[in-house]
Amino acid sequence: MHAAYVTKTGGPEVLEYSEVEAPAAGPGQVLVRVAAAGVNFIDIYVRTGLYPRPLPAVPGGEGAGTVAALGEGVTGLAVGDRVAWADGNTGSYAEYDVVRADRLVHVPEGVDLETAAAAMLQGMTAHYLTNSTWPLKAGDIALVHAAAGGMGLLLTQIATSKGARVIGTTSTAAKAALAREAGAEAVIDYTEVADLAAEVRALTDGRGVDVVYDGVGKTTFEASLRSLRRRGLLALYGGASGPVPAFDPQVLNRLGSLFLTRPTLVDHIVTREELEWRAGEILAAVADGSLKIRIGARFRLAEAADAHTALAGRATTGKVLLIP
Repeated sequence: MHAAYVTKTGGPEVLEYSEVEAPAAGPGQVLVRVAAAGVNFIDIYVRTGLYPRPLPAVPGGEGAGTVAALGEGVTGLAVGDRVAWADGNTGSYAEYDVVRADRLVHVPEGVDLETAAAAMLQGMTAHYLTNSTWPLKAGDIALVHAAAGGMGLLLTQIATSKGARVIGTTSTAAKAALAREAGAEAVIDYTEVADLAAEVRALTDGRGVDVVYDGVGKTTFEASLRSLRRRGLLALYGGASGPVPAFDPQVLNRLGSLFLTRPTLVDHIVTREELEWRAGEILAAVADGSLKIRIGARFRLAEAADAHTALAGRATTGKVLLIP
C-alpha cells in the first residue's frame, strides 16, 4: 500500500510518501480500507515530536472507510461495513489502517465516508466541550476562537442549538461570514482590535462570557482569561499557535476565581458507551442535516506535507482531509 510517514521529527518536509508493507489485523483488530483521513493538529504534534511516537510512524488517528478484514475474536462487524474512528493512535495516512474493533463506529445511511471522517474527532470534541466540560444552556454566552475553522464551526452550531449566544473570533471578513452563517451572534476580527478582551466585554455589557473555547493557545490565552465573567471557565483544548507558557495560578484568583482546564478527547471516550453516545449523536445530527460539516480542503495522500502547511498556517476553513 501507499502511505505518508515520518522517519524523523521536524517540519512538513519530513513527511515522506512511498509504498510500504500493508498492515494485518491482529486479535480484536480490524483492517480498514481508508476512504478519507482527517488532518488534525495532533498529527502536527506527532510530526514535530511534541507528542513523541516510536519512529518510523504513519500519522493520523482519524478516518473513515470500509472493513477489509477482521482479526480474531471480532464480532459485530463484517467485511464491507462502512466505519469511522478517531482513536488518535492509528496510522490513517495510508491506503489501509488497522483499528481496534471497539474504537470503530458504524457510519449511518445518508452520511458519505468523507463527511464521516471529517466529523469524528472535531465533532466528538465539540460534543464533550459543550455537554461535559461546560454543559451549555440557554442564555449562556460562549467565546469561540477560530470560529471559521472545523472546530469553531461545529462549536458554534452546537452552542446555538442549545440556546447559547456565541461570540466568535476570526481573521478575515470571509471567515467572519462563515462564523455568522453557523450562528455566531457577533464576530471579532482579532487582526483589527488592540484589546480583544475589551471588545468581548463591550459586547456583554461589561460582564464577560461564561466560557471560552480556545484551541489557539499561546496567542489567545491571556485575552481568553480576561474575557471571562467571575467564576467563568476557560477550556483550552488545543494550541494551534503554540503551547501556553507557564503562569501563576494566582492569576485565576485575581481575575475572578476563574476555572481553567486542558481537556482531550481520549479521556471523554474511554468507555464504549461514551464513544457510542458522542459519535452517535454527532453522526445522527449530520445525517438529519441539523449539523453541517464543512470540508474546507482535500489533499491527495502524497500531498500530506502541503496539508500540514495549510493547517498550521491557518489558511483553511472547515475540515482538512487526505484522500488516499
